Amino acid sequence: MASGPGYGMVGGGLRASDADRERAVEVLKTGYAEGRMPKDEYDARMGQAYTVPTRADLELVTAQLPGGGPVLYATAGRRLNQLAVASLACGVGQPFTVGLSTIPAIVLGHVARRQIRQTGEDGAGLALTGLILGWVGAALIALVITLIVIAAIAFTHAAPVRG
Repeated sequence: MASGPGYGMVGGGLRASDADRERAVEVLKTGYAEGRMPKDEYDARMGQAYTVPTRADLELVTAQLPGGGPVLYATAGRRLNQLAVASLACGVGQPFTVGLSTIPAIVLGHVARRQIRQTGEDGAGLALTGLILGWVGAALIALVITLIVIAAIAFTHAAPVRG
């Protein structure tokens, strides 16, 4: 069994193109801007990004950064976060579940957004939409409960009609 740089990684032994290098450079720039590495390490990794021969080597240069490593050249784009899809489904399904999917939409939306920030997966818009729908549903439920309580208080404190 062969081992060496890039063994088992998505990019394998494919030669790195200019577009591949630019993608790796963007990951490095983002990592540096977020304070994930000091300036000297950033400069060293930038130099490597422009000189290493293969995609696997570029994956190694970016391996410890969000959106780097094997995720850098995932096939057919990045993976879609499934919790983001679930959050959206729960948010859209609120009218059909009479509000039972409101809390799952909110929880799944928050968890999906955290995972997306950590892994660089796709689905940030789906998670945000599910989250917004969940909070709107929660606000509507709170409004309905408030109106029911107000109506109950108003009817119990109404003056009796004498006839």
